[in-house]
Amino acid sequence: MNSLRLFNNRLKLTNNSNIIRLLSTTQINYENYKCKLLVVGGGAGGCAVAAKASNKLGEGKVIILEPADNHYYQPMFTMIGGGMKKLNESYRPMKLVLPALAKWLKDSAAKFEPENNCVYTKAGDKIEYEFLLIAVGLQLNYEKIPGLVEALSIPNGSVCSNYSPKYVERTYDALKAFKSGNLIFTFPNSPVKCPGAPQKILYIAEHYLRKSGKRKNANVVYNTSLAVLFGVKHYADALWKVVEKRGIKVNLRTNLIEVLPGKNQAVFENLDKPEEKTTMDYNFLHVTPPMSSPNCLNECKSLVTDTGFVNVDKDTLQHVKFENVFAIGDCSASPNSKTAASVAAQSQIVYQNMFAVMNGKKPYRVYDGYASCPLVTGYHSCILAEFDYNLKPLETFPIDQSKERISMFYMKKDIMPPLYWHLLLNGLWNGPAFSRKVLSLLDFRKK
Repeated sequence: MNSLRLFNNRLKLTNNSNIIRLLSTTQINYENYKCKLLVVGGGAGGCAVAAKASNKLGEGKVIILEPADNHYYQPMFTMIGGGMKKLNESYRPMKLVLPALAKWLKDSAAKFEPENNCVYTKAGDKIEYEFLLIAVGLQLNYEKIPGLVEALSIPNGSVCSNYSPKYVERTYDALKAFKSGNLIFTFPNSPVKCPGAPQKILYIAEHYLRKSGKRKNANVVYNTSLAVLFGVKHYADALWKVVEKRGIKVNLRTNLIEVLPGKNQAVFENLDKPEEKTTMDYNFLHVTPPMSSPNCLNECKSLVTDTGFVNVDKDTLQHVKFENVFAIGDCSASPNSKTAASVAAQSQIVYQNMFAVMNGKKPYRVYDGYASCPLVTGYHSCILAEFDYNLKPLETFPIDQSKERISMFYMKKDIMPPLYWHLLLNGLWNGPAFSRKVLSLLDFRKK
């Protein structure tokens, strides 16, 4: 009887996981993996560099740590929200896009220990590496806006968001259901992947209203936390002409802080006067959620900056403290716009600099901050923005790319997806730098 009472007391003092271990008849054995290169994240950057590296190092030398079943081509979400593509066109099974020569561990990082050259997974396994590539992207923090998750859970609701595969199909449904009133689009007071995307759906939705005869009954509003419409003046000037021509109201330094789904209202703060709050009625609300680097990365202070991004040299993309650590894509602290196009340009830089360090040399390739944002402005028009670290245009084609063009639209819609699936993810596309040099010989703007 005393032994039974003691056993019961032990159960009360342990948590659920320990109870399971106590009652189990078998001991849990955690794995200890070792590899030449560990790639944390199976997104565009992780896939591209892992493909290059595994072809160079051979089978089993590269481990990719990635928990997702599917790999999404996120730039297509804009088209899905506008009814031009379907969700099932935007993804493929993860096992089909990861390089065959690399080992896939279907798990996520729980703890980074760069001082000991290892990463622990959520399942409790340990991965020891010689080199580490961090490619974990950004996490979407919908829950940081009170009322937003509740609003997004309402069936056939008027609140939507293109940024998640969970919600993106709501956008076109809400557009079709809209009859009259306020359409509000937001840009949060946080880092954002593809900073042009919140505007793309704005322009597509406005065009949809004109096509469907509902524009005269709609008040279209863009509330952005930024002090500018777009970060590159060359394209911002063109976009201001677009919003003025279409009668779109733009409120700068205006940040969404709460959604009241029961009242169909949204609360905004003036970032220059935080005490100043404005409540707006909505009949359609598209929300771009606040974003941040993943929690597991934020918790490793030796890896990240004060804002939680991997602390790399902006030119070489090598960590400033740990020579065997590199980062690519959205989680990197390099001050470029976070887009798939920037990942393509970074992939070759990271690959060559990493292998230089492997061979006892200094990193020698320099990333110029190239990023591209195809700013879709309607159902057959697009402004192809391309620029560098200095926010100066770095255009590929021998034309003025600040103008809306049907050719750029179909390139975005029909050419970029196969380029992504067949070239970028396989490590075969490093951005348009070479094409830009060739086409510069034909630059009609100089004539």
